[in-house]
Amino acid sequence: MRHQFVIGNWKMNGDLRSNSRLLEELLEAFSPNKACSLVICSSYPYLQQVAARLSGQKIQFGAQDVSAFDSGAHTGDVSPLMLTDFGCQYVLLGHSERRSDHQESNDDIAGKFAASLKAGLIPVLCVGETLEDREAGLTDDVVSDQITSVIESLGIEAFQQAIIAYEPIWAIGTGKTASPEQAQQVHHTIRSLIKTWDVELGNKLPIIYGGSVNAENADALFQQPDIDGGLVGGASLDMKAFIRIYQSAVSARHEQGEVQ
Repeated sequence: MRHQFVIGNWKMNGDLRSNSRLLEELLEAFSPNKACSLVICSSYPYLQQVAARLSGQKIQFGAQDVSAFDSGAHTGDVSPLMLTDFGCQYVLLGHSERRSDHQESNDDIAGKFAASLKAGLIPVLCVGETLEDREAGLTDDVVSDQITSVIESLGIEAFQQAIIAYEPIWAIGTGKTASPEQAQQVHHTIRSLIKTWDVELGNKLPIIYGGSVNAENADALFQQPDIDGGLVGGASLDMKAFIRIYQSAVSARHEQGEVQ
């Protein structure tokens, strides 16, 4: 059985006081399980706070973006080596808000993917279609292009230490969610694409779902055979909901035969 991941993306939210409260609530309620990893991705200024509080705990953390460069004249950017200096283990790449707000291209994201791997980070590649893409029947093409761009640049082996997050753009922050069947179909397409390059890797690659994941829909989503957890936005700022989502991921694996 594939490993599960539940990743909380705090986006551009938080301050020292509210972060401290969230982390304390999380640590008080969290019960680790080897079937599922829990990850927090905070904004850059709070990485040190998150790192210090989670030190020695079984909750991991990451960043929401990274530069493709290790150092140099790139004002305002943060390098992969800076992230690993804080103990970061994961980094989100290609989130739709980055693709839209900062016009990040597939090539830009492939460069960040390469730099992340070089530094020892685990890239979480975010892919997904707009509502217009879906209505035009282009979902599979758009998602495949976003993934194939990385494969053509770096080789399929780049995904040996990576995660793919499918996030339909029309469902991010809107309260709308792809039905479990819609999400499963795209996850199956992604897994089938990876298998055309490497069957073994396709079978083991974690593919998680994002897009208004919440405590109410997590059970149905995570029970789908090709969904390996969630990338959680707004609900990750509500620790009762976030822990419930984590528990849904653990339960889904147990129901599918995972041995605790």
